[in-house]
Amino acid sequence: MNAINPIRKSGFLLLEMVLALAVFGMAATGFTVALNRMAATASLAQSELRITRILDSALEETLSQPTIEEGSDTIEIGETGIELETNIERIEDLLNEEGQQLQDMFRIRITAKWAENGRSQQRSAETWRYGMMYQP
Repeated sequence: MNAINPIRKSGFLLLEMVLALAVFGMAATGFTVALNRMAATASLAQSELRITRILDSALEETLSQPTIEEGSDTIEIGETGIELETNIERIEDLLNEEGQQLQDMFRIRITAKWAENGRSQQRSAETWRYGMMYQP
Protein backbone atom coordinates (compact mmCIF):
# COMPACT_ATOMS: atom_id res chain seq x y z
CA MET A 1 0.00 0.00 0.00
CA ASN A 2 2.90 2.33 0.56
CA ALA A 3 4.04 1.90 -3.06
CA ILE A 4 0.68 3.14 -4.45
CA ASN A 5 0.58 6.29 -2.34
CA PRO A 6 3.69 7.93 -3.80
CA ILE A 7 2.49 7.39 -7.38
CA ARG A 8 -0.89 8.91 -6.62
CA LYS A 9 0.78 11.83 -4.86
CA SER A 10 3.17 12.53 -7.75
CA GLY A 11 0.24 12.45 -10.21
CA PHE A 12 -1.55 14.96 -8.06
CA LEU A 13 1.54 17.21 -8.15
CA LEU A 14 1.57 17.05 -11.95
CA LEU A 15 -2.04 18.22 -12.05
CA GLU A 16 -1.18 21.03 -9.64
CA MET A 17 1.69 22.12 -11.89
CA VAL A 18 -0.53 22.14 -14.99
CA LEU A 19 -3.17 24.21 -13.19
CA ALA A 20 -0.54 26.59 -11.82
CA LEU A 21 0.89 27.10 -15.32
CA ALA A 22 -2.60 27.74 -16.72
CA VAL A 23 -3.34 30.33 -14.02
CA PHE A 24 0.07 31.95 -14.54
CA GLY A 25 -0.55 32.03 -18.31
CA MET A 26 -3.91 33.77 -17.86
CA ALA A 27 -2.39 36.29 -15.43
CA ALA A 28 0.52 37.01 -17.79
CA THR A 29 -1.88 37.48 -20.71
CA GLY A 30 -4.01 39.89 -18.68
CA PHE A 31 -0.93 41.81 -17.59
CA THR A 32 0.31 42.07 -21.20
CA VAL A 33 -3.08 43.35 -22.39
CA ALA A 34 -3.15 45.92 -19.57
CA LEU A 35 0.35 47.15 -20.44
CA ASN A 36 -0.59 47.44 -24.12
CA ARG A 37 -3.69 49.50 -23.31
CA MET A 38 -1.72 51.68 -20.92
CA ALA A 39 0.89 52.37 -23.62
CA ALA A 40 -1.86 53.28 -26.12
CA THR A 41 -3.46 55.64 -23.60
CA ALA A 42 -0.11 57.29 -22.85
CA SER A 43 0.50 57.76 -26.58
CA LEU A 44 -2.95 59.34 -27.02
CA ALA A 45 -2.36 61.68 -24.06
CA GLN A 46 1.01 62.72 -25.49
CA SER A 47 -0.58 63.43 -28.88
CA GLU A 48 -3.37 65.49 -27.27
CA LEU A 49 -0.83 67.48 -25.27
CA ARG A 50 1.22 68.18 -28.40
CA ILE A 51 -1.84 69.46 -30.30
CA THR A 52 -2.92 71.58 -27.32
CA ARG A 53 0.54 73.17 -27.09
CA ILE A 54 0.56 73.89 -30.83
CA LEU A 55 -2.90 75.50 -30.65
CA ASP A 56 -1.97 77.57 -27.60
CA SER A 57 1.23 78.75 -29.25
CA ALA A 58 -0.54 79.73 -32.49
CA LEU A 59 -3.30 81.51 -30.58
CA GLU A 60 -0.75 83.41 -28.47
CA GLU A 61 1.16 84.41 -31.59
CA THR A 62 -1.99 85.74 -33.25
CA LEU A 63 -3.04 87.60 -30.10
CA SER A 64 0.33 89.32 -29.82
CA GLN A 65 0.11 90.97 -33.24
CA PRO A 66 -0.11 94.77 -32.97
CA THR A 67 -3.04 95.00 -35.39
CA ILE A 68 -5.68 92.47 -36.25
CA GLU A 69 -7.53 92.30 -39.55
CA GLU A 70 -10.32 90.04 -40.75
CA GLY A 71 -9.31 87.10 -42.87
CA SER A 72 -8.17 83.50 -43.00
CA ASP A 73 -4.75 81.95 -43.23
CA THR A 74 -3.61 78.34 -43.48
CA ILE A 75 -0.13 77.09 -42.65
CA GLU A 76 1.41 73.65 -42.37
CA ILE A 77 3.75 72.97 -39.46
CA GLY A 78 6.96 71.45 -40.80
CA GLU A 79 6.79 67.73 -41.49
CA THR A 80 4.33 66.98 -38.70
CA GLY A 81 1.35 66.79 -41.04
CA ILE A 82 -0.52 69.30 -38.88
CA GLU A 83 -2.31 72.08 -40.71
CA LEU A 84 -3.33 75.24 -38.83
CA GLU A 85 -6.17 77.37 -40.12
CA THR A 86 -6.48 80.83 -38.54
CA ASN A 87 -9.81 82.57 -38.99
CA ILE A 88 -10.28 86.15 -37.75
CA GLU A 89 -13.71 87.77 -38.01
CA ARG A 90 -15.17 91.00 -36.70
CA ILE A 91 -17.89 90.71 -34.05
CA GLU A 92 -20.63 93.18 -34.93
CA ASP A 93 -23.36 92.78 -32.31
CA LEU A 94 -21.43 92.55 -29.06
CA LEU A 95 -22.83 94.58 -26.17
CA ASN A 96 -21.33 95.31 -22.76
CA GLU A 97 -23.26 95.07 -19.46
CA GLU A 98 -24.69 98.56 -19.94
CA GLY A 99 -26.06 97.72 -23.39
CA GLN A 100 -23.48 99.74 -25.32
CA GLN A 101 -22.06 98.23 -28.48
CA LEU A 102 -18.39 97.24 -28.24
CA GLN A 103 -16.43 98.50 -31.24
CA ASP A 104 -13.54 96.81 -33.02
CA MET A 105 -13.87 93.36 -31.40
CA PHE A 106 -12.59 90.26 -33.21
CA ARG A 107 -13.18 86.52 -32.80
CA ILE A 108 -10.02 84.50 -33.39
CA ARG A 109 -10.39 80.79 -34.08
CA ILE A 110 -7.46 78.49 -34.80
CA THR A 111 -8.23 75.00 -36.07
CA ALA A 112 -5.65 72.21 -36.22
CA LYS A 113 -6.22 69.39 -38.71
CA TRP A 114 -4.15 66.22 -38.92
CA ALA A 115 -4.41 62.52 -39.72
CA GLU A 116 -3.93 59.94 -37.00
CA ASN A 117 -4.45 56.19 -37.25
CA GLY A 118 -5.81 56.63 -40.76
CA ARG A 119 -8.55 59.02 -39.59
CA SER A 120 -8.85 62.76 -40.02
CA GLN A 121 -8.71 64.64 -36.70
CA GLN A 122 -9.57 68.25 -35.84
CA ARG A 123 -9.35 70.47 -32.75
CA SER A 124 -9.78 74.20 -32.35
CA ALA A 125 -9.19 77.05 -29.91
CA GLU A 126 -11.07 80.35 -29.88
CA THR A 127 -10.87 83.71 -28.15
CA TRP A 128 -11.88 87.35 -28.59
CA ARG A 129 -9.67 90.41 -28.76
CA TYR A 130 -10.05 94.17 -29.00
CA GLY A 131 -8.57 95.26 -32.32
CA MET A 132 -6.71 98.31 -31.03
CA MET A 133 -5.31 96.63 -27.91
CA TYR A 134 -1.63 97.35 -28.63
CA GLN A 135 -2.09 100.74 -30.28
CA PRO A 136 -0.73 103.89 -28.56
